[in-house]
Amino acid sequence: MMNFSTLLFDLDGTLTDPKIGITKSVHYALTKFNIYVDDLDNLDLFIGPPLAKSFMDLYSFSESQAKTAVEYYREYFSTNGIYENELYEGIMDLLELVSRDHILIVATSKPTVFAEKILNYFNISKYFDFVCGSNLDGTMSDKTEIIKYLIDARNLVKDRTIMIGDRKHDIIGAHNNQIASIGVGYGYGSEEEIINIKPTYHIKTVKELLEAFS
Repeated sequence: MMNFSTLLFDLDGTLTDPKIGITKSVHYALTKFNIYVDDLDNLDLFIGPPLAKSFMDLYSFSESQAKTAVEYYREYFSTNGIYENELYEGIMDLLELVSRDHILIVATSKPTVFAEKILNYFNISKYFDFVCGSNLDGTMSDKTEIIKYLIDARNLVKDRTIMIGDRKHDIIGAHNNQIASIGVGYGYGSEEEIINIKPTYHIKTVKELLEAFS
């Protein structure tokens, strides 16, 4: 089934479950604007998309306010939230398997510097040939742009490359660059979100993902 040579992996919600760290960091930022959220579950929508866009979409922040909110977010995230994170069960086995005969690349909206720290923290950086994230100034945070950059910079063959992610932004990025995609069902995109965006494949669990590449 999976006749691909290069696998692009989203990070948050695909390789790791970052919920506690991200939602606490968002909560910290919102309190700086006197916005208080009692239930951190209500901040799950921040997991995956570019942060500044989420502050604007979900809390009607101006572009300037969103930029400031991201700075506050990073005050907490850079020292605490980055480590309030865990690998999904089975991910290490998956990476061990697919790295034997595939090129693995991380394609994330998270800043590259943070993505690299997380990969090192979980000792999985060894499986990846390259890590491509956004810049700290917020540029290159859109998945379409990230995937295009990778295709051009790494000379990837489109029909041999697949994007694996848990949110619609991952699948949209794949569609816009004419590559295949896997929408996973164990992350933070709802089943409805994944089905509606029409990935090439919809795989619900890490175990099923491993089986697809076996």
